Amino acid sequence: MTIKVALAGAGAFGIKHLDAMKLIPDVQVVSLVSRDRAKTQEVADKYGIPHVSTNLEDSLAIREVDAVILVTPTQMHASQTLACLAAGKHVQVEIPLCDVLAEGQAVVEAAQASGKVAMCGHTRRFNPSHQWVRQRIVKDEFHIQQMDVQTYFFRRSNMNALGQPRSWTDHLLWHHAAHTVDLFAYQARSPIVKANAIQGPIHPQLGIAMDMSIQLQAANGAI
Repeated sequence: MTIKVALAGAGAFGIKHLDAMKLIPDVQVVSLVSRDRAKTQEVADKYGIPHVSTNLEDSLAIREVDAVILVTPTQMHASQTLACLAAGKHVQVEIPLCDVLAEGQAVVEAAQASGKVAMCGHTRRFNPSHQWVRQRIVKDEFHIQQMDVQTYFFRRSNMNALGQPRSWTDHLLWHHAAHTVDLFAYQARSPIVKANAIQGPIHPQLGIAMDMSIQLQAANGAI
């Protein structure tokens, strides 16, 4: 059985998804959605994708589409995930799921009611080093007492992972904080019961903070 996929977002990380799916047997990208029609068509031609649109609804209307990958701006994640679930599609959405808690809760409820798979792209779980640690935790060889995660932004401009200017502002702290929080919960294997966070000054051009410190404690005592 071939899984037919629609991809929304033809930017740097959308292309990473396309490159990855080329390596997976029985997965075919049949629709590509992004805001710039010409650039989207260019990417579609390169990867042999037959359908192109600037509207996600066009992709959701394709009956053969089984699943959708959303690599779109943060502010669109929750509403687009809800649209995919309402259309009866499985969906994977890049982190963060939302920047408004109520919207994230609505997605969780809709996913549970839909019977479809809805997941966030918590890719740090699958990094080889984290998997090495995870395997030893599962075997009861390691126990997380204190976990330190540090991410530094040396780039202070609105560029994507390929070094190209973005047409939208990615809230980098939400993005990487979501990775950090998820990784801690995943490795601690215990729900987070306490959280403190401090953000740094607002960037004068981007309008977002670029520095953050987070403290977390899990129910099993890990910090």
